[in-house]
Amino acid sequence: MSRLKSVSLPLHTSYHLERKPVQGYGLLHTGPRKFRVNLSGLVTDIWHLVRHQVELSRPLYEKRRKIVSQISHFWPLVIEQAPPDIDEYIQPSDSSVLLQSLTSLSVSHFEIENGGTGDPRSVAIRWEFSENEHFEDKVIEKKFWYRHSSDGWAGLVSEPIEIKWKKGKDLTGGLLNMVKAVWDEEQAAVGTNGTTKSKKAKKTADDLTPKQKALKKKIENTGLGGQSFFAWFGFIGRAISAEESRIAVEEENEKRRLRKAGAEVPDSNNGAEDDEDNEDDENDLEIFPEGDTLALAITDDLWPGAIKYFTQAQEQDDMSDVDFESQEEDSEDEQPQDASPGERPFKKVKV
Repeated sequence: MSRLKSVSLPLHTSYHLERKPVQGYGLLHTGPRKFRVNLSGLVTDIWHLVRHQVELSRPLYEKRRKIVSQISHFWPLVIEQAPPDIDEYIQPSDSSVLLQSLTSLSVSHFEIENGGTGDPRSVAIRWEFSENEHFEDKVIEKKFWYRHSSDGWAGLVSEPIEIKWKKGKDLTGGLLNMVKAVWDEEQAAVGTNGTTKSKKAKKTADDLTPKQKALKKKIENTGLGGQSFFAWFGFIGRAISAEESRIAVEEENEKRRLRKAGAEVPDSNNGAEDDEDNEDDENDLEIFPEGDTLALAITDDLWPGAIKYFTQAQEQDDMSDVDFESQEEDSEDEQPQDASPGERPFKKVKV
């Protein structure tokens, strides 16, 4: 990887969305009624503020994109310095692709682009690659929709993305293809509403299709500790369709209106136990259970902090040079009399 020095870059603008907004919002219903009403309104105000902040930062990120596109290996160096909550999911075999073939990374809030009125917390994470030995794709983009459930839960859901693996080079060991096949089978059976599969009744092992059984067995035999980063592209999350989410939001808005009027409104936890059972069923077929957490880490940390991580990579490279020069001087001082002239020690390899 080529070394980069003395690169001048403008400061970036970062913003951080609350990672568990609605779970935190659920706590607002536990205090005195007057505080519930005031805080409910505050949540709405914050939502509009986040949307405005995303829109204001967009041209700054576009300016940054044009600058860093001229810097060789910018994004691989950023990935090399990724924080622990991202780095822990990257296996050595993944590093060989990300550090050698990644040419660009970008995050967009697609539901509010081009005048859209959706949720600013819905994001699309786009990865661009040069030719590599593992897959044919030059662009792999994964979308996450921010959805609400009738039980008060809210968060990111997605759908599996197909990667065109080269023969014998599938880093997920076939899991990504299997989860995509199961997804397609489910969509054909229950239909879709543009984003995710609809909620279904609780299933037993006997209810699983042959493809679902094969996927479940594969997950159990594989284990999650050594799972490839690229299995993240198979993350699905909770089964909440766009229509179900829309209805849940309307119901919550009505409850806020009633609370503001002074009415007693029960918490949104009816059927929560059944929903937890259904979520457990879904997790049995989830190849990357922490997929939403990783998406948030990329969106809220790696993406806005890219210049910071790139600078850290440069500083680490500079420190390695200093260490090597110091070791070289010490080695020359300690070189035995019979050493061949010009013989030099090996340079320390960065791992």
